[in-house]
Amino acid sequence: MFVLVINIALHISDLLQLNWVDVLKSKTQFKDVYLVEGKTKKKRKIKLNMTSRKALKELMDNLETFDMEDSLFPSREEYNKPISRQRALTILKDAAKAVGIKDNVGTHTLRKTWGYHAWKKGFSPAFIMDTLNHTSLAVTKRYLGVIQDDINDLYDTLNI
Repeated sequence: MFVLVINIALHISDLLQLNWVDVLKSKTQFKDVYLVEGKTKKKRKIKLNMTSRKALKELMDNLETFDMEDSLFPSREEYNKPISRQRALTILKDAAKAVGIKDNVGTHTLRKTWGYHAWKKGFSPAFIMDTLNHTSLAVTKRYLGVIQDDINDLYDTLNI
């Protein structure tokens, strides 16, 4: 779950709705993910990168069996229903604690982390805005916390 969210920047509620058929052409071949985001109601196409594919393959390999219509993250309580957002948060917090992360980590932290790393790699904030389906560049900059970083870079770079 962690690896997927941090690599494809979905809202956790959208990720939890995915079934194997949404990410696989067959039980051995991956495909692009097409969905309508729950929050924005906008269509989105996501190309699964190598890290995402590797994580999904590892997840598959650890399942005794699965059906293409099964949820990627099934609940133990309800047949073929995904875990809840709250359960996903608990899993994430427990994992962060287990590896020594003391900061407050939430499910949305991973989506923000994806955006921040995309920005640090040099991708345009406007491109990141479109990918995250934000309504404005100002929203994206606040979301990523890059405004002060931009100002610092300006001072470091502009030597007149």
